[in-house]
Amino acid sequence: MKVFILAAGQGKRLLPMTADRPKSLLEIGGQTMIGWQIQELMKAGAVDEVIVVTGFHADAAETEVNLLQARYPDCRFKALYNPEYASADNLVSCWSVREEMNRDFVLINGDTLFEADVFQRLINATSDANTSPVTVTIDHKAHYDEDDMKVRLDGARLLEIGKTIPMDAVNGESIGMLLFRGDGPKFFVDALDRAKRDPQPHHRWYLSVIDDLAKTGVIGTCSIQGLEWCEVDYPLDLKWARQMVAGWQRFGTQDRDSSAVAP
Repeated sequence: MKVFILAAGQGKRLLPMTADRPKSLLEIGGQTMIGWQIQELMKAGAVDEVIVVTGFHADAAETEVNLLQARYPDCRFKALYNPEYASADNLVSCWSVREEMNRDFVLINGDTLFEADVFQRLINATSDANTSPVTVTIDHKAHYDEDDMKVRLDGARLLEIGKTIPMDAVNGESIGMLLFRGDGPKFFVDALDRAKRDPQPHHRWYLSVIDDLAKTGVIGTCSIQGLEWCEVDYPLDLKWARQMVAGWQRFGTQDRDSSAVAP
């Protein structure tokens, strides 16, 4: 399985910690955020290639990718630079590596920290050849805020994804991990090409393309409710992430204290 990690952004909401490094290189429990992502991915034993999309302080990110290559020699690592990272949202990061999206792959936001079982559940849930070509990993909670990437569902089928879905129509939130298999990579690349021709593609998230595809009925979802993950956007998120990782280090991911994780 090929994995793409979108790690081009600075993470300005975490300044001054990100003044000289991208958000994905922030230290959490003794290693970088991307280091934790790779560690948990490798536990599944299904990943043979990782492509990291870089931008802000790309040299530091490339150094980290080289260290990860040395640590996991059985997997191939590659850093690809998005020269438009400072002026564009992550749709352009995806478009910049579209030629690499030539087989089944998983796309992960560089600020999503997760335990190995999250990735494993996504892969297992889509092992049936009759499942959707694109699968969005989602979670559920009691309350959602304006910054959550919310979803509206019909059973497990995605109807809509975005931050502006009315609260009374929300069925969950995207955690920033998607699987593309079968026709999924082609559907996504074609949609990215169409979006890049829009008048203002630089101001779109790649999930806006997933929202467009959802209208065609090809997007499914996989719930990882009960498993641990954290999106790191703000200093408080970083605190929760460090507490979550500390729990993994103390108890392992099979016997953890989930009360230490942000709701």
